[in-house]
Amino acid sequence: MSSPEQWAQPDQGAESAATAGQPSPDQVIAGLRATTEGGADLIQLLTPEGERVESPIFDPYVADVDDASLRELYRDMVIVRRADREANAMQRQGQLGIWVPLLGQEAAQIGSGRAMRPKDMAFPSYREHGVGYARGVDFKELLGIFRCSDQGQWDFAKHRFHPYTIVIGNQVLNACGYAMGQKFEGKVGNPEADGGDENEATICYFGDGATSQGDVHEGFVWAAVYDAPLVFFCQNNQWAISEPTERQSRLPLYQRARGYGFPGMRVDGNDVLGCLAVTRWALDACRNGNGPVLIEAFTYRMDAHTTTDDPTRYRLSDELEAWKLKDPIERVRAYLTRNGGADADYFAEVDNAADEFAAELRDFCFNMPDPPPERIFSNVYADPSPVVDAQREEFLSYLDGFATAGGER
Repeated sequence: MSSPEQWAQPDQGAESAATAGQPSPDQVIAGLRATTEGGADLIQLLTPEGERVESPIFDPYVADVDDASLRELYRDMVIVRRADREANAMQRQGQLGIWVPLLGQEAAQIGSGRAMRPKDMAFPSYREHGVGYARGVDFKELLGIFRCSDQGQWDFAKHRFHPYTIVIGNQVLNACGYAMGQKFEGKVGNPEADGGDENEATICYFGDGATSQGDVHEGFVWAAVYDAPLVFFCQNNQWAISEPTERQSRLPLYQRARGYGFPGMRVDGNDVLGCLAVTRWALDACRNGNGPVLIEAFTYRMDAHTTTDDPTRYRLSDELEAWKLKDPIERVRAYLTRNGGADADYFAEVDNAADEFAAELRDFCFNMPDPPPERIFSNVYADPSPVVDAQREEFLSYLDGFATAGGER
């Protein structure tokens, strides 16, 4: 059976591209299979059934992951999912203005987040709650963004985790500039920098929908030209809000890297071990001065795009049910159970810890104080600005006009 790539890229001397662009029934079936299974090039170390798949290329990058390490990865994913579900519920109860669920993408985020070294830098979009957790950001600090009480108050330099970016794809340009700076400052490809451990790289997260944005392609160009130490991490969750991936690209997304001159690969985004290994490999390649890498984490968005979205309007329930069988958490549980790496008591303890974590989030959110009105003018610029100062005074004076008889706003 021919592959979808063959009709998307006809050979020289074949019929015209316009004619070759009409797939046969067999080619349509091949394309659909690639959409649901990831295709022949899918990198996978842990199957949905919890079976270990050997890989001579990527096994060395997870050689240190024993049962204890895998239990910790499992714990990370369970806690992050529980926190995500609690935040989703709090939005429905009016405690958050909006929430962006990550349900189903825990392996992609925890695996890639745990692959980073302390000096690496991450640039998220707005769904990377698991990556923030892996970088040591207190989950409570994420809630202020969605409660509309702050713009994210964690220490960006300490955690090496950039603020969330709401504008689709814009973070790719920011990440590219940062990675170019790492290159210019000699933090890449230096074998004498403490055995190479002091070298740095950057990882940038975006979704399949963002690949249709010009900012992403501009970032690809600049990163390639300057050999920037930048890992482009695309979480292909199959739906750009209501548009499926096949409406955005005639090729698998990872193959787009070929046109910019750097490697691209597709990993099972529901396989935390695979995501850890592939991201470690890519970050090492960048730190050694080999330029950018594109990783397409082939996963699925199990919930709505945001809490303002209704996915039942554009996708079928049987698709969701099929992807539930590929759940990223259940496959780790199956592996640990089958190999004696964990017992029922351990899984129960993790579930209890996750419930306690969620309860703390709920208590914090329900009692979160409203920030003073002048806070919106804070941190606009690094140095004082007469223009911002004047705007703040004008705004506070306006609010004073609504003062109550007791002198309070």
